[in-house]
Amino acid sequence: MRMQQFESVDAYLEAQSPEFREALETLRTQIKAAAPKAEETISYGMPAYKYKGPLVYFGAFKKHCSFFPGSATILANQKDLKGFTVAKGTIQFTPEKPLAAALVKRIVKERIQENEARDLIRKSKKR
Repeated sequence: MRMQQFESVDAYLEAQSPEFREALETLRTQIKAAAPKAEETISYGMPAYKYKGPLVYFGAFKKHCSFFPGSATILANQKDLKGFTVAKGTIQFTPEKPLAAALVKRIVKERIQENEARDLIRKSKKR
């Protein structure tokens, strides 16, 4: 099955059902507030944010939405993720049960710190 290609995050959101679109627009706003320097793009066919490397992704699926922050931040926030389906690198949620704004902010900030630390290591190796 071929993945649908989108020109922009706006186009991706426009293609979603109204309830999923609203939940993802809220998540988008939360991500942008937590990472104002991040570049918004489409990667792997879904909305992605890059800051000194890949930061976070999100997407809509048949029966849920997913937030993809990577596995390390999921492990660090497990107690706040009770009641959500969590798999390696992804947190599934629904429009009826969205992720808390404070949790999204914390996860995005943790990912920024991870990417900044990784970037410093890369730069120090180049010297």
